Amino acid sequence: MLKLLLAPLRWLLRVVLALLILFEEWGWEPLRRAFALLARLPVIRHLETLLRRLPPRWAFLVLVLPSLLILPIKLLAVWLVAQGRVVLGVGVIVAAKVGGTALLAWLFQLIQPALMQLPWFARIYARWTAWKAELLAWVRASAVWRTARAIKLRVKRLFRRGRSTPPA
Repeated sequence: MLKLLLAPLRWLLRVVLALLILFEEWGWEPLRRAFALLARLPVIRHLETLLRRLPPRWAFLVLVLPSLLILPIKLLAVWLVAQGRVVLGVGVIVAAKVGGTALLAWLFQLIQPALMQLPWFARIYARWTAWKAELLAWVRASAVWRTARAIKLRVKRLFRRGRSTPPA
């Protein structure tokens, strides 16, 4: 009986987590590449060299640090919303999320080898990636996902046809 009551909540939680992960997946690679453009600056290249040399425990600290630094920005956004400046507050949260994701993607690619030397981190990371792959496979197998992809492909084809047709 309890299982029947919890099933819709589990499904809802799964959908919400899938949406968050899809956002991260969509944003991770492009944001990492965008952040990598900054790496052309000599000071950033030097910082990257230092980050790649970090011992595992320091690398973990560097991974956690951006989350702690973004917390005051999120609190500012909540305060803005409470003050009635909803659009600005939501904008601050979105900017913090995008910027934080870019920073984390860039950092993670630099320190991942050191992090994988921590047995507990490597174990958790393996479980996380397996769970995430299973969740994304569930999403991609859904009728909503397949329909959205079909619509996207049709729109792309129409757009390409429209661009290839010479003006009258």
